[in-house]
Amino acid sequence: MLPFWIALQFLSSLPIRLPGMPTPQQSGRSLLFYPLVGLLFGVLLVALNQVLVGAPALLHAALLIGAWVMLSGGLHLDGLADSADAWLGGFGDRERTLTIMKDPRSGPIAVVTLVVVLLLKFSAVLALIEAHSSVGLLLAPVISRAAMLALFLNTPYVRAGGLGQALADHLPRQTGVRVLVAVAVLCLLIAGSHAAWVLVVAACGFFWLRRVMIQRLGGSTGDTAGAMLELLETLVLVTLALIGD
Repeated sequence: MLPFWIALQFLSSLPIRLPGMPTPQQSGRSLLFYPLVGLLFGVLLVALNQVLVGAPALLHAALLIGAWVMLSGGLHLDGLADSADAWLGGFGDRERTLTIMKDPRSGPIAVVTLVVVLLLKFSAVLALIEAHSSVGLLLAPVISRAAMLALFLNTPYVRAGGLGQALADHLPRQTGVRVLVAVAVLCLLIAGSHAAWVLVVAACGFFWLRRVMIQRLGGSTGDTAGAMLELLETLVLVTLALIGD
């Protein structure tokens, strides 16, 4: 189970302590457990949602979004901010885009992007609360983290020697495909036709974002993977809020 603990340590702010430095093979296998980490997040969010029943709806939604951000430590929001800055400031140039991504400072476009994404998440969660539906809190973290696994399965990693390169090089491909199929089946069992719609929309979003990454960079980076996760979480929540009952 060490690969699971590696995945949980990397994707969350939970106090996980590993016995030593993981090997590249263990790190690669940890990708297989990304959807399981998403499922854990979803269970925790659904539990918090139940605790907050009866609270004012706006406060209820804000607390859920705050807990969601805290669970991930803002890791993927940081990737979204870096990617937003780089896409605008890179002016279509690959090397300039990669250079801006490494800059820890955030420009106005990064701030605007984060505000818009968090506002969309908040509004969608509020709509789901008012509809007495918690399925989005479960599906969004699972599907978005499964998408990270899918990205590493079929997209080149462009920063040679980075952590992502070790993940991509040592990811068991066939097992990864089976995990993605299992995630899709689980989602369908949980939410039926709603999950079918969400999976189709998320797949379209995934392939569009992947195409954008390849066109600009020739592949993905850790920042673009984080950006994709945040955008797909938002897309899942918004889709479920629009579908309604």
